[in-house]
Amino acid sequence: MQTLLEFLEEEGVDKALLAGVKRFRDSLADADSMKDRIPDPEYYYYGKETWNLAIAAILAGKNLLLAGPKATGKNVLSENIAALFGRPLWNVSFHVNMDASYLIGTDTYNGNAVVFRPGPITQCALNGGFGILDEINMAKNEALAVLHATLDFRRCLDIPGYDRIPLRPETRFIATMNYGYAGTRDLNEALASRFAVLNMPQISEENLEKLITRRYPTIRKNIAGQLVKLYSELMRKAESAEISDAALDLRGLLDAIALMKEGLKSGDALAMCIENKSFDPYERGLIRDVIRARIPSEMTSEMVFEA
Repeated sequence: MQTLLEFLEEEGVDKALLAGVKRFRDSLADADSMKDRIPDPEYYYYGKETWNLAIAAILAGKNLLLAGPKATGKNVLSENIAALFGRPLWNVSFHVNMDASYLIGTDTYNGNAVVFRPGPITQCALNGGFGILDEINMAKNEALAVLHATLDFRRCLDIPGYDRIPLRPETRFIATMNYGYAGTRDLNEALASRFAVLNMPQISEENLEKLITRRYPTIRKNIAGQLVKLYSELMRKAESAEISDAALDLRGLLDAIALMKEGLKSGDALAMCIENKSFDPYERGLIRDVIRARIPSEMTSEMVFEA
């Protein structure tokens, strides 16, 4: 099976950067206890230029902020980066009620005494992990203030009543943020300045076809091409505000293909995974028209996949 590093070499990612990744990995020797936290991605991120920028930032010791609209692969790239560098991964999904104690840890009773239970940021610091700070612009600024010393040149955690924990040199944090989601806010300037920011592009038609055929190698080429055109048409309609971006769901497209493979007819699969993501009846009708213009609703698994 092709490794992520081999995949990036095949995609034409800068050889000098990939050599830097190999040196980074070779310089580390971790205990087996952390191996189960190193991700094994189901999907690879396609986009040579984005990979070059992300790898350069990580090798330079920077934390990375992946910013952009939905369906641009922010979470896929985050997981891919941790896998490429061979680092244990901790995920933090932000919400408005999250406080600093969740991030760094809190006191707990173990049956005999009160002890400190480390949070995901502390565990990243102690184990040289990569921390994914998902939807970072949904959290309150006062909860995020605890990260300032962690993310800047000080690279430490000062835990009141316990200790000052320096980050291991290989520790990195990768934040993601969407624009315009309910509950999001502008990112605090002091926090934003602690990241190298990468604006995530929408996936190209060429790369989307590669993604589909890699995940489903037996899919018929003409069907894969029509699914790519369908996604592009939905993207154009969302950008021109003819429909909302509810149906612009890359996960949904891949899920629909999985349902077709299990024997569901194409119309039902695409309705469940794309069309029904909109809860407005009029918009659902518009999305249905776009789908049926590209993909007949009665296609069976035998018509979509080669034997």
